Amino acid sequence: MRRYMSVAVVVAAVLATAVAPSFGSARSDPLAEFHSQQLTWSPCKQSLECAELVLPLDYARPAAERISLVISRKKATEPARRRGILVLNPGGPGGSGLGMPTFLAGSELAKVYDLIGFDPRGVGGSTALTCRTVPELATADTRPADSEFPKWAAEAQAAEDACHRAAGGIRPFVNTANTARDLDVVRAALREEKLNYLGYSYGTYLGAVYGSLFPDRLDRSVLDSAVHPEWIWREQFRAQAVAYRRNVETWSNWVAAHHDRFKLGATPDAVMETVESVATALATKPVGEATRTRFDAAVGVGARYRPLWADLAVAVTELKAGSPSAAGALMSGEAQDELISGVFNTVTCEVDWPTDMETYYEDMRVFRDRYPYGFGVMRAAPTTCAFRSFTPPEPAVALKREGYPVGVVVQAEGDTQTQYESGPAMAERLGHNLVTVRDEGKHGLYGGGNACVDRAVNRYLIQGILPPSSSYCPGDPRPDVNQATSAEHVRTYLDSRGLSARF
Repeated sequence: MRRYMSVAVVVAAVLATAVAPSFGSARSDPLAEFHSQQLTWSPCKQSLECAELVLPLDYARPAAERISLVISRKKATEPARRRGILVLNPGGPGGSGLGMPTFLAGSELAKVYDLIGFDPRGVGGSTALTCRTVPELATADTRPADSEFPKWAAEAQAAEDACHRAAGGIRPFVNTANTARDLDVVRAALREEKLNYLGYSYGTYLGAVYGSLFPDRLDRSVLDSAVHPEWIWREQFRAQAVAYRRNVETWSNWVAAHHDRFKLGATPDAVMETVESVATALATKPVGEATRTRFDAAVGVGARYRPLWADLAVAVTELKAGSPSAAGALMSGEAQDELISGVFNTVTCEVDWPTDMETYYEDMRVFRDRYPYGFGVMRAAPTTCAFRSFTPPEPAVALKREGYPVGVVVQAEGDTQTQYESGPAMAERLGHNLVTVRDEGKHGLYGGGNACVDRAVNRYLIQGILPPSSSYCPGDPRPDVNQATSAEHVRTYLDSRGLSARF
């Protein structure tokens, strides 16, 4: 169930053997016609050029059904220094990457690489996998009663049934391994011996799968905000709630140290007690748009971004007094489309999930009490995968690095979407070097304003110089305790960094 709690500061969200090398004869290459296809480029959005490829739906039967894949390109601005293609993926699963070359157009990478974006299979301009939305059966509540749990399960099942009816025959083949295979066809169609890769969030897993399947086709790779190789996928979501709680506790330490300014408690425990007392009061008497559920979500997400800590503290102070918060951007909402991408609820079902509802209900009881902030209970609730209506055609890819160069993993200590432990675990699994961004809650660092990360990644991808095996970059500074806070400050912070309004 992909229910998104509406909070304006919320940012933001495996499989068989590799095919034969693409530069052999048609007799040795069952994908020769796909690898040798001629691309026709034409202008598309954001001053890029785009082309469409034809791909097998099922790589085990390449002569059967076919799908399309749209890619974008921004050529290297210094052709004399060009060192190949850099394939980009924003994550998701299900995120459109067509515009990513524009996002990095002003970077040093754009000088030496052809930047390649793409809509993965099932997404956007490629052969799309779309599902109908279903009526909301469960009330959005960060602390639902036990009696509400079956409604969450019923909504997840209804969503799965709707996607099953709408997704046709392509759904079983929309998975990480096939997307990785698609990338190798892209590489071959561009007449490149190897590709370089920069992926964010879920895109880190996609990059790791590509390297595992096609080690001789991957050169340099950067995995920014990595998923945990052992947490695919349910545990990754559960761990998000834990990460939100950690950020709230870190924030409470800072607020307690400035008790003279905020008067929310002189100790971290006292601050947390104040937060809980406000949540309890809002449950019976909302203040303006601030319900308990919106407050819980805002506390979790506001604590994630250090520059917004003072805004969050002021919001809690005002709500404690029963007044609408001047930092009301922490509590605002958004609408939902009638049609949604079915890719998220398909790719995350590429591995088995529990089917016993009591397994989820037990978690929900714990998470609503311990991890209400950032809507933690949603991370424990049953998703469509508990009612999966298709059988994955292959098992998850075993991640390994055998045959391609050492890469770089970048991870923020306070990242809530792919928790900090995920970065060291991915770096260890693949033998990559790790850059830790200290005291930072961002998800996706490169190109987002962190000069230290940008410098390390540029040096590696352009010059081939690895950062230390384990190194550190500072995150955004904590705020001046006396700074003015407002809804405008919250919006400006988010907008200046291109942050999304979804989990």
